[in-house]
Amino acid sequence: MNLSALNIRKVSLASFFAVILGILLLTALAPAEKTLGGNARIVYLHGAWVWAALITILAAAVAGLVALVTRQMELHYWSRALGRVGTLFWITFLPMSLIAMETNWNGLFLAEPRWRMAFVFAVTGILLQLGLSLLEPIWSSICNLAYGGALLFSILGAENVMHPASPIRNSSSIAIQLFFISLLGMILLLAGLVTSWLLKLEFSRSKG
Repeated sequence: MNLSALNIRKVSLASFFAVILGILLLTALAPAEKTLGGNARIVYLHGAWVWAALITILAAAVAGLVALVTRQMELHYWSRALGRVGTLFWITFLPMSLIAMETNWNGLFLAEPRWRMAFVFAVTGILLQLGLSLLEPIWSSICNLAYGGALLFSILGAENVMHPASPIRNSSSIAIQLFFISLLGMILLLAGLVTSWLLKLEFSRSKG
């Protein structure tokens, strides 16, 4: 490995940990909510994380659709990388959801429709991405398009029992909304960094 490549890797790792630190600081400094108090901070993080996962999964679907229409091979790789990262973020939001349930509902309600739907798509996503890793990139575009569409359809049709529909959007606090948007932006930046690493790995393998 040459010196320039080593420096680029160090900068990438530094950027990764800087973004992680930024996410943690934003979460810690987020304003309390009048009903939930300080417990609202885990709700902000959980909400921003799942939105970042959803946006990344839908980006994989869009990249896949464009790749299939334009037949650009590079976009198939984009769809595959975004699909993997979106699935990773979707899986990791589930433990946050459990913590949010415990701290704000004083217990776990695993039969809650939205959590149950999220769990099903997490398991499906893991199996899907493992299978796609064995196939040509074009299959990632096809399956990510189907998966993203099914996930969006399920979210729009999911029943709300204890889960609020949109607590941030309906909040009257500008500070809460700004903190949430900033947190979402940081998490999307983290997703972008991980996606870029996967793409570099994919392209280096294809050239090799």
